[in-house]
Amino acid sequence: MLMRKLGFFVLLCLLWPLTAGAAPRQAEVGLADVIQALESPFKPGGLDTGIADFEAEFFQESRIVSLDRAQRGRGQVWFKFDRTLGERVPQSKFRWEYRQPTEQEIVSDGRTLWVYLPENNQVIESDIEFALREQPDNPVTFLTGLGNLSRDFSIRWAAPNRDAAGNYVLELQPRRTSQLIARLLIVVDKNAVLQYDNNLRPELRGAQSTVFPILSSTVTDPNGNSTVIEFSAIRVNRGLSDSLFHFIRPADVEVVRPSGMPGF
Repeated sequence: MLMRKLGFFVLLCLLWPLTAGAAPRQAEVGLADVIQALESPFKPGGLDTGIADFEAEFFQESRIVSLDRAQRGRGQVWFKFDRTLGERVPQSKFRWEYRQPTEQEIVSDGRTLWVYLPENNQVIESDIEFALREQPDNPVTFLTGLGNLSRDFSIRWAAPNRDAAGNYVLELQPRRTSQLIARLLIVVDKNAVLQYDNNLRPELRGAQSTVFPILSSTVTDPNGNSTVIEFSAIRVNRGLSDSLFHFIRPADVEVVRPSGMPGF
């Protein structure tokens, strides 16, 4: 039960408006530069310049204050962004596969969300659009708003604003009161910032983004519970197939749908 809650918490809180010549001098890199490097690969349009998809290994550590303990997990994640929607923010398709501490899959084709719990022989199936209509302030809306971080969050430098490797650290707070997020820390890859800066040069303008900007994120809820996710072995623009983001239900697995969904 705890793993189910943690997995769904990650689903709701992580992947939203997410979002790298000579290196610029440190003084030249301002907060606005880092925010732009974080958001720009996921802005509307830019079919040939943005990040179309990525895959990575991930490590997760969730700390539950009331239980005074931490739970760790590992697995692999795939994301794909539909960048054919013109001025609309790209739609997200994703697959999270947990290998530890227990097997679990969280999959969405952009319309339906499946949370598969093999040990329970059960899959929870829901409609993302229904969730957005019923709870417009819920952080699940960020799944359809990659590129809108500065719209949905107040962003400032964290303290300290660089990690030991020189990557940039941002602190974000929701502009609207949220039951799931009190604070979000994002570590932005310094190479993504460098790439964004280079792409502003006339001779390089329009070059494709090749660096996924997020190295890690830390979500803290109003009760002090936190979830850290670190990405590694990140690969972008691999041409991931849409079939990867459709859940194929194993035989005899029970389907559970949230009450109140249309047609159920």
